[in-house]
Amino acid sequence: MLAPMMKLRPVIRQTSGETPLALADILEDGVNLALWQRQLPLHIVEFGQLLISLNEPLAESLVIELNSENAEPDLQGLASRCRDLEGYDGFIADVSWLVSAFACLLGAKRIGVRLRLLDKAMCPRFHVDHVPVRLITTYAGIGSQWLREGVMDRRHLGQTSAEPEDGIEQVRCGEVVLLKGEKWHGNEGFGLIHRSPQLNANERRLILTLDWLA
Repeated sequence: MLAPMMKLRPVIRQTSGETPLALADILEDGVNLALWQRQLPLHIVEFGQLLISLNEPLAESLVIELNSENAEPDLQGLASRCRDLEGYDGFIADVSWLVSAFACLLGAKRIGVRLRLLDKAMCPRFHVDHVPVRLITTYAGIGSQWLREGVMDRRHLGQTSAEPEDGIEQVRCGEVVLLKGEKWHGNEGFGLIHRSPQLNANERRLILTLDWLA
């Protein structure tokens, strides 16, 4: 009798593309990063720069409940102190589109939204996220950093002395990235390794993250 065939784990890889369709690659087995190489519209770039120039704190979180496929995400109150700034409406429209696209791709009914204005690295050590999947995009300032499989020994995550100096990939401002975490079924042990970038004095970044909660 022939021995039963063992299912081989797909090769871990990362993908990118110039249209939003690139994000759908995250659904494929073995893909733990899918990146949309987009460029932000000028009015959103200017809004982000204006927000940073005000030098005021911004740290907001909310949970979006989507009860139907066609439901518009309720973003009332997000960065409401900035609603009088030029470009605010366009910025909120962009966040709304990302939330809707994220929900449609995953079939999500509940999404966690976080908007942060940072003046230092929030997660400075290379790590993996213990979530199914997370969307990250930076509206102003530099983007997140990540590693291809094999660049760093996963057993040494969190150890400063074990972090590589070469082979570090950089997400550009405006690009949208989906990262698979440890809780994506079939991706256990292969969450995308990434970290927040170190910031120079007086440097800031405006970052949005979306989490699939249900």
